[in-house]
Amino acid sequence: MNPNLRRVALIAASLGLLVSLFVALRSDGDDETATPPTTTTQEITTRQETVPLPTTESATTAEQPTVTVEPPPPASARVTIRLRVTGGQPAGGIRRPKVKQGRKVVIVTTSDVADHIHLHGYDLMADVAPGRPARIRFTADTPGRFEVELEDRGVQIADLEVRP
Repeated sequence: MNPNLRRVALIAASLGLLVSLFVALRSDGDDETATPPTTTTQEITTRQETVPLPTTESATTAEQPTVTVEPPPPASARVTIRLRVTGGQPAGGIRRPKVKQGRKVVIVTTSDVADHIHLHGYDLMADVAPGRPARIRFTADTPGRFEVELEDRGVQIADLEVRP
């Protein structure tokens, strides 16, 4: 089991237990007519497995707490886009990479000429020179198509598409 998922499940189960104990032990002021709580199990469904969560429900309470557990994104959720510039032009033509919205992205550009790499729309820029690759790191949180260009030369080297 993923250690992060195990930690989240343990926290959710502990929270459910604490809520259960609070409801069971709180005083209504009328102890003689109080209905004893019954224990049920509610399931939390994650992308990888189902984790039982203990909850308490009394005869007068019909609502169950809703808990959603999202596992952390895997390390492979990061997308690396490699671009190469030769003679001030994109090697092999303009690249058209596609990434899913919300992904972490790194654009690594190598070049035999000095310039600035500019990612339009996100307005991010990095210097590139022979032997010094440019790295632009960002989260693809805005969907659309975005030009990547050699800023000083005004040459497009990529057309990045961020899909929802």
